[in-house]
Amino acid sequence: MKKYTILCPTDFSECALNAIEYAARLGEKLNAELTLFHVPDSGDYKKLFPNKELEESLNAAVNKLNSLVKTVEEESLGKGLHACKSLVKEGKAVNTILEYAEENKVDLIIMGTEGVNEFKKNYIGTKASKVVQHANCDVFIIPRKVFFKPPRKMVYATDYMEEDKLAIQKVVKIAGLFESEIDVVHVSSKSNIIDKAMHRALKEELAPFAHYDKMNFVLKSYRDDAALGLENYLITSKGNILFTLSMKKTWFENLFTKNLSKKMSYFINKPLYVIKNL
Repeated sequence: MKKYTILCPTDFSECALNAIEYAARLGEKLNAELTLFHVPDSGDYKKLFPNKELEESLNAAVNKLNSLVKTVEEESLGKGLHACKSLVKEGKAVNTILEYAEENKVDLIIMGTEGVNEFKKNYIGTKASKVVQHANCDVFIIPRKVFFKPPRKMVYATDYMEEDKLAIQKVVKIAGLFESEIDVVHVSSKSNIIDKAMHRALKEELAPFAHYDKMNFVLKSYRDDAALGLENYLITSKGNILFTLSMKKTWFENLFTKNLSKKMSYFINKPLYVIKNL
């Protein structure tokens, strides 16, 4: 049987190191094979190794990657992680990550977001966002200032789609590993009878389908827009991870492509798990 595989791209930045911690801890629970993946970038090397030539910088990066693998092995192999390996592959970062994930049927990509200022100015252009948009497998995004702790509550954002039945099974699987609560949340810009009826129907359909005791169903109205309402809910409920289902031409596309700098501040404070493959 094929082992569950996690691909964790790293450029050795702070946010990338946080992503490795999440990848190792989740990999322990899933008995997964973890690959730390590095795509050489001359621009990054000038910052990481300012006094080294390109070839020397590449050797330094390989040594750094192997050191990270050794650390993960020492920390996680005895706790359930099946294996950890390093891989260096030249090319354009996003395309190389996506191609490797597709060719090797990777189950999950875990990677960090970029710095707060750059995120706010140009989120659309970041590597993480492009991987989220184009990957065929699930993508788990870890913000720069978020450090791993066992999640107490996971929040699944729903827009009442038929695919929720399949998506919630993935959320339940991960929540069960940590004995976390799950809040299934719909946020609308106004409270109305139709939303209440759809939410009641969702609860009736999903509850027996998911077979998970620690699941709550929440309907919230927020006068400004759904994204800000979701941010507000994550803060007030102390949710640790936001799950969302990415399907073309859906609420996810609107949420993540309109006025991002204004709406998506929560994304730099909470890990985001994007379900891409059902």
